Amino acid sequence: MYTVKEVSEMSNITIKTLHHYHKIGLLLPIKRSEAGYRLYGTKELERLQEILFYRELDFSLDQIKDMMEHHSDRLSILTQQEELLLHRKDRLDTIVQTLRKSIECSKDGESMDNKEMFIGFASEEDWNKALIEQNEYLKASYGMDSLEVAPEEVQNINEQAVEAMTFMNKMANSLRDGIKHNDEKIVSLIRYHLAFMNNHGHNTSAKEFAAQTQFFLSDDFHLNMLESQQTGLAYYLAASAASFETTNP
Repeated sequence: MYTVKEVSEMSNITIKTLHHYHKIGLLLPIKRSEAGYRLYGTKELERLQEILFYRELDFSLDQIKDMMEHHSDRLSILTQQEELLLHRKDRLDTIVQTLRKSIECSKDGESMDNKEMFIGFASEEDWNKALIEQNEYLKASYGMDSLEVAPEEVQNINEQAVEAMTFMNKMANSLRDGIKHNDEKIVSLIRYHLAFMNNHGHNTSAKEFAAQTQFFLSDDFHLNMLESQQTGLAYYLAASAASFETTNP
């Protein structure tokens, strides 16, 4: 057992912050000592570690609490966090390279090539270019207005893209491994995915997600995109979503 002071010292989190986590129900001590001191065990330390990983990804405390309440599998949480942090690391590594190049040019009294000056800075232009094909299809098939990305949305969308890619890769791997669409592993994957979407401004219920996957089956653009990743993936995803809806209405 560890006191709140000991947890504070080993995690570099202030006692005041730990008290706040307790107050909002994010991190509860396992029990209190006879003297009334908060005591934490190994499970609580692991939960605190997961919280801190989410904080590094700029999730709010409300978002973290909601996601962790709907996803108790530590390995799955850590794996998802690794994907998101590695994506951020790759982007920061590229920006650091751009910074070092800028420093070298400055030391040498040279002007940096304009094309190299902004390498690594994700922008709304990058995303809007990536959406061109989809926008053209949606306009032609459904008369929908073009989807555009605003500057303030870029970081959020970058992280959503990584999570969506991770989710679909795991679904494809599960299909290849012969895991049934109603297996607990699939249930956990979908639960985490929906929690992530809801905490990033895309309020989606299990029913709406199931309807979305059914739409993918009838829409050539999305059907081909999924089937090109793994044969049968669109149908596997739809069956998984329908099964999840029945147990999570």
